[in-house]
Amino acid sequence: MAFADREPAGPDGHTHVMPEDPSEPRSRPATEQDLELGEVAPYSFQVHNDTMAAIGFLTIARRLPSLIAEALRLAWSASPRDTVTTVTLSLLGGIVTAFGLLATTGALTALLSEGPTPGRVMAALPSLALVAAAAVARALLQAGAGWAEARLGPQLERAAEERLYGLTSRVELVAFDDPEFHDALERAEGHGAGVVGVVVSAAVDVVTSLVSIAAAAGVLGVLHPALLPLLPLAVLPDAWAAIRAARQRYTTVHGLVPARRRKYIIGRLLAERECAAEVRAFTMRAFLLRVYDKVARAEQEEMLKLVRRQTFTRLAGQALGGLGSALVYVALGVLLAAGAIPLAVAGTAVLAIRSAQGSLSSLLFTTNMLYEQGLYFTDFLRFCADAERRLVPPRPRPAPEGFDRITAEDLTFTYPGAEKPALRGVSVEIKRGEIVAFVGENGSGKTTLSKILAGLYEPDTGTVRWDDTDLREVDPEALRARTAVIAQDHTRWPLTARYNITMGADKGERALHSAATVAGADEVIAGLPHGYRTLLDRRFKDGQELSGGQWQRIAVARGFHRDADLLICDEPTAALDARAEHALFERIRGHADGRTVLLITHRLASVRLADRIYVLDHGEVVEQGGHDALMARGGLYADLYTLQAAAYR
Repeated sequence: MAFADREPAGPDGHTHVMPEDPSEPRSRPATEQDLELGEVAPYSFQVHNDTMAAIGFLTIARRLPSLIAEALRLAWSASPRDTVTTVTLSLLGGIVTAFGLLATTGALTALLSEGPTPGRVMAALPSLALVAAAAVARALLQAGAGWAEARLGPQLERAAEERLYGLTSRVELVAFDDPEFHDALERAEGHGAGVVGVVVSAAVDVVTSLVSIAAAAGVLGVLHPALLPLLPLAVLPDAWAAIRAARQRYTTVHGLVPARRRKYIIGRLLAERECAAEVRAFTMRAFLLRVYDKVARAEQEEMLKLVRRQTFTRLAGQALGGLGSALVYVALGVLLAAGAIPLAVAGTAVLAIRSAQGSLSSLLFTTNMLYEQGLYFTDFLRFCADAERRLVPPRPRPAPEGFDRITAEDLTFTYPGAEKPALRGVSVEIKRGEIVAFVGENGSGKTTLSKILAGLYEPDTGTVRWDDTDLREVDPEALRARTAVIAQDHTRWPLTARYNITMGADKGERALHSAATVAGADEVIAGLPHGYRTLLDRRFKDGQELSGGQWQRIAVARGFHRDADLLICDEPTAALDARAEHALFERIRGHADGRTVLLITHRLASVRLADRIYVLDHGEVVEQGGHDALMARGGLYADLYTLQAAAYR
């Protein structure tokens, strides 16, 4: 959508400018060139807007049977009982409607017959009782179907989310480095799983509406075959108007998607906590409100145009509908005059046609919604199928109880979509009880190699063995239980301090306090209002926020609490000051005490006492050995160490 260089005109024809705030400093007005917001990707619930805008109702209708089948299949897996109840009661409701219409014919026949009024009323009572019974039965059936459908909704949501998160937590870690997988996950999680209940509800409503229309048509056919052509004559004008108005709205809303995304972004900048300080520090308020107003006015104009177009469409539909109704009444009059049908039958026909009109209106609405939401539902199903293909197949061998040495031979690894491998022909050896360091510049492959050794990634080629056990034959979950990772990009879990350390593996108070003490996290927890029971997230009541260095200590305690055979420390001191860093490395050395530690760091002064140092460069091991030997060699390690040491002289 293009915007003019000036502000949109107001109702009086003049351009309106946001009033100046005397508290804001004066500056030159922002022009269109200043409003370079760029474009952003559509949200997960907008990715199919192009598809919906380009297709017609007949295309949607052809896709319905498969969508309904998929929805009911998932509903059956969530709750067979509620699914059967919902569908059965909905179908019975349509059948009872037809029965009530036929009973109406008997009542009208008796009421319109000759004779005294009391006698006609008495004669009509049995039919009236049937009409009342049908109305009550229909109300009860609809209530029962609604109750079962309402029960089905939460079960569907739970089943869909459990299926989604059960898969996302089991797929290989490398899947999250695949942009296509990540995009599919965002669509499935952001909108796909959430529409499952809507799709099932719409599918039931479509079936119910079709049954109701069929029931009305069946009643007309039973009353007199000549009445059947009157049904489309009465309902098609309204159908045309409803479809056209819906498409007009959809096309307009689709065209406004970029503007609405921009408006949403600006609104978040004005309202979110993360931006609040800079909005005030840089006096951005007036500028952002000006941008917001510009986009909002343009959106408003388009919506007002839509209202006009839809009003004319509905008027045309009502006019054609009125003409169709007039033709229906004329046809009924002709049939009455010719003696083809009695007056009671004509009255029932009118009721059946009116019932069909209401059912058709519901059908059109739910059909369009079912198809649109079905696109996102299909995204969910496709993602689940793709995720299942990415699961690690069952492996026969149990994880070894420990190791005397870990050997990695000729490893190569390439991230999805990358042109060059992250590792090329890498071979390393780690013996039990050693402190081994991986060093190198950014992008050299240190973290990738450590993740392969921890069983988080699998190499493209090469093997990793714990003694004689090839890790490709071991269940990854069992292997990960014997390793611990202190990551640089550790997660700040919105849990209590206790669970941030134990990660759900409660080994008792002694193990908890020991891990916290070794990591220096005991000092952090001592300053919390509720100690280990303190929630570490300020977004919740009584929650606390920690500094980066404090979080780092919690993460280190997390790794120590695992008490694993292999402890991987990936930049464990990145957020610590010099004194805390020195103390932590001393604790790591003391904590090792026969354990195996793999240390990854850019701070080379911390690796001097490592038993062996591997120097990586562009995915290859270019040097290895002890600190003194590497310094004497005068290679890459010596260059990096000398550069860092010079900064402290």
